[in-house]
Amino acid sequence: MAIENNEQIASVYAHLFPKDKVIVADAHQYLLEHFKEFDFIWASPPCQSHSRTNIFLSGQGIHRYPDMKLYEEIIFLRRWFKGTWVVENVVPYYEPLIKPQRVGRHCFWSNFEIPDRDFDYVQIGTMNRRASKSSQRRAIIREAQIPELLDLHGLNDMNIKFKNKRQILRNCVLPELGKYIYDCSKI
Repeated sequence: MAIENNEQIASVYAHLFPKDKVIVADAHQYLLEHFKEFDFIWASPPCQSHSRTNIFLSGQGIHRYPDMKLYEEIIFLRRWFKGTWVVENVVPYYEPLIKPQRVGRHCFWSNFEIPDRDFDYVQIGTMNRRASKSSQRRAIIREAQIPELLDLHGLNDMNIKFKNKRQILRNCVLPELGKYIYDCSKI
């Protein structure tokens, strides 16, 4: 089962995983109301306000608070959830308020151990306008590959118009990493 508040992203998920039940709702609220119905919970609260991109956004005069729903969910699951759980997010630009486990470019908070392991990440673009020329060139190449990535799964046939396809792909957890984390929960 997956909970997603964006209808287009939910339809893509349903297309890619037709056997899964996909609910269009606020996942934060859904967790609060339905947590007792599950034995395993994976939460991935929005990462934008925690990301290191906030450092260079600050240089452009853009400042924002970190969204504390991340920590609300960690504290809530620690205290009330009797099953196995993991909360995933980016490595933040600040010292995390609750110490995470780290695997690759992700932070994980969970009630089980997750040993660090290397994964081959496909970086989808660069958000940093001051990145090196070679990083910018690689980002342009990867950006050009997005239509092929979407077409690979038949998503271009769905006629879905995403404002920022690169960000959507950057927000995805590498499937091999997700399986690794899930397998760690069974040890």
